[in-house]
Amino acid sequence: MKNSTEVSPQTYARVGGLLYLFVIVAAGFAEAYARGKLIVSGDAAATASNIQAHETLFRLGFAADLSNLACDMALAVILYVLVRPVNRNLALLTTVMKLAADIINVGVLLFMFVGLRILVDGSFLKGFDPQQVQALALLMFKLHGSGFTISMVFFAIALIILGYLIYKSGYFPKALGILVMLSGPGYLFNSYARFLAPPLADALYPWSLLPGFVAELALCLWLLIKGVDLSKWQEKARLNG
Repeated sequence: MKNSTEVSPQTYARVGGLLYLFVIVAAGFAEAYARGKLIVSGDAAATASNIQAHETLFRLGFAADLSNLACDMALAVILYVLVRPVNRNLALLTTVMKLAADIINVGVLLFMFVGLRILVDGSFLKGFDPQQVQALALLMFKLHGSGFTISMVFFAIALIILGYLIYKSGYFPKALGILVMLSGPGYLFNSYARFLAPPLADALYPWSLLPGFVAELALCLWLLIKGVDLSKWQEKARLNG
């Protein structure tokens, strides 16, 4: 009865691949299109004008971000199930790190919503002139960006550990594990450079994030198309309990 009701690792892999694909697409839409098109760095007036003219697009970006974070939390649990047979403690650690990144991002997403409220419902800021309101909204958006940068430190550590577990698994390709492991340092470099050497971070952006994008897309597609080597996963699970 137990064997007939257990969910297959292949099912977890397929669902994980679908969730990963949604996360990539939703995050890309929110960051590169919705925010990237509307928020002008260093120009509060242009940012305010863009968002007020395209409020629906900005709200869609917010909704996409919130949805992708919910899916990413579910994905973290699925990845734990898939790599747990390799090393339960390390699998738990990578899950905690990934969830920590998601929780930080959920928290700082509030800054985006507050910035929107400031621009479209300024009735509670009647004592401020328009330039001050616009500057305050832009500050909210920048605080969101800083929070996201902090979250990527935890996400990078999660990827390094996950890549190691994939490499050691025997039921995923070793090359995939190496690719995922090598993506972590790029995210770490970008985050620390943002705080320690902003001009360097700006000069190397977005190239410093390219290895991470390639690795995550590769893992997403592998889960979606190939999944795991079921017999080797079951063997590893039996050996390690």
